[in-house]
Amino acid sequence: MTRGSVLVVDDEAKIRQALTKALRDEGHEAVACGDAAEALQLLGQRPFDLVVIDNLMPGRSGIDMIREIVATTPAGERPQIVMMTAYATIDSAIEAMKLGALDYLQKPFEIDEFLVVAARAIEHGRLRTHHAYLITERDERFDHYGIVGRSRAIEEVVRRARMVAQSRSTVLITGETGTGKELVARAIHDWSAQREQPLVRVNCAALPESLIESELFGHVRGAFTGAVGNKKGRFALADGGTIFLDEIGAVSPAVQPKLLRVLQEREFEPLGSERTIQVDVRVIAATNRDLRQLVAEGRFQEDLYYRLNVIPIVMPPLRERREDIPMLVEHFIRRHARRAGRQLDGIEPEAMTLLTEAPWPGNVRELENTIERAVVLASGPVIRVADITLVSAASPGPQPLPSLNLKQNLDWVERETVRRALDAALGVKKDAAELMGISQRAMSYYLAKHRLLDDPERP
Repeated sequence: MTRGSVLVVDDEAKIRQALTKALRDEGHEAVACGDAAEALQLLGQRPFDLVVIDNLMPGRSGIDMIREIVATTPAGERPQIVMMTAYATIDSAIEAMKLGALDYLQKPFEIDEFLVVAARAIEHGRLRTHHAYLITERDERFDHYGIVGRSRAIEEVVRRARMVAQSRSTVLITGETGTGKELVARAIHDWSAQREQPLVRVNCAALPESLIESELFGHVRGAFTGAVGNKKGRFALADGGTIFLDEIGAVSPAVQPKLLRVLQEREFEPLGSERTIQVDVRVIAATNRDLRQLVAEGRFQEDLYYRLNVIPIVMPPLRERREDIPMLVEHFIRRHARRAGRQLDGIEPEAMTLLTEAPWPGNVRELENTIERAVVLASGPVIRVADITLVSAASPGPQPLPSLNLKQNLDWVERETVRRALDAALGVKKDAAELMGISQRAMSYYLAKHRLLDDPERP
């Protein structure tokens, strides 16, 4: 069952208590309030998957509240709405549905009926969000296929990729880990005349040396122990399209001559077979290693290097195109906010400065991971310095402070300490306060200050 966050709006306390208890028993997160004004305030502070609204309440009615939600919330960020009323008429139900409500319940109703309607509404919202995400991802593919940036370096990469896409030449993409080499390979394939044909990806570093030849060229039954049937290799699967050989520098010397033959003759024999297979395939290879150095060390065949390096494309590291970082940050915030179901308004200038000046040894992949983490952990509608944790495999040990600003650093230390204490105490405020050596009153102050308390009823 899909679980979600639900806001129950009803002026009757017993109904609020019964519905929130039933929702929590089913694993949903439930928050309740007694009037439309408080509900709209809560909706302005955080997103909900579902809002269950009573029609007749003091002050604004449920219909008025639906109008307000529709008027102030973009369609893609709007929660699902279910109306409750003890005075249901076909007219009020139709009006609620026309305004944007997904369903309605007539009081009195059974709790089981309510839970079914709530679950269906949450699932409907998730499917709507997923569909919108897929549409956006599809649209982004046609804007350089996810290669984000307007720097001179990245524009040169895109220009060269577009040009080579019109040919069948072999391409070698080089660059540090996390610079986006695979995105360029996909773009070349999708811009080519063979876009309707398969793009087959092979991570050469992930395949054991004993299996890589079989994976690339296939085998026949009995070719080796465990070969109980015939198997097509990746080159055969890519026939007519493109094969992307990622981490080509990891290919063993024993397999390199066979790769060279495919590049030269466009033919090979599967393991254990005497039958030669012809293929029409474009080869795109990528590596973060210096292949020329491997050639000098005798670990990479020189002829193979030259056959691969027909059209070289060099992916610049992120530190050499810092002007692209703000655009990448906004791109990743939108992407991961949609995935996480969060409503975020952007990032504060100090946090953007921190990201722009960071070293990024892991390049774009490290930046995206940092933004995903910040989106999930952000306590407010805007990503702040305190929400950003820079974690680099290249610099183990204690993490650096987020900035040189003393107040920002103190706020970050406070927030991290409270958050980690809550995690260690499994969310129990009293236990977290004891771990921190402070009073419960002080704990409440820090929770409110750093907006770490989403559920006001947490013990």
